[in-house]
Order: sequence, then C-alpha cells, then structure tokens
Amino acid sequence: MNKIVRDHYPVEKLPADLREGLGDSATVKIVIEAEAETSAEPKKPLTIEETLEMIRRYKDLGYPSVSSEEAVARIRELRDEWDY
Repeated sequence: MNKIVRDHYPVEKLPADLREGLGDSATVKIVIEAEAETSAEPKKPLTIEETLEMIRRYKDLGYPSVSSEEAVARIRELRDEWDY
C-alpha cells in the first residue's frame, strides 16, 4: 500500500475545506494512504472440483508429502527452540 507522510506541513498550503478550524500559521502532519482496491464481484467459495484440481497441481510441483506426525514434530521443534 502506498503511503505519503509530511510532518510540519503549512496549513496555508492545504485546500480550503481542510483548513477549516485551523489557524493559518499552524503546521500539521499529513498522512495520505491509498485505499485498498476492492473487486466488483464478491469471492465465491471454491467448488470441490476446483479444490481437488488445486491440490493436484500443488502435488505435481513435486513438494514432498508430510505425515501428521512429522508435521507435529516440526512444529514442536520450532516452538521448543525458544525454550533454551
């Protein structure tokens, strides 16, 4: 996300609608952030066929399969490394 920050920006350089209620000799902090774009269509849940196709494509990439026990062991190892 794009963000612009200006500290000590002179109020007299602001548009009139933003100057309301501020003294002309004051300075302000300006933060401008672009809003995240939203898609026109809401996302739909994947169908079973789409889900299975994504799983098949992932497996075709050659990543090794991991058993539940191996996954739990890896997670415990990562968690426990901070105990020392």
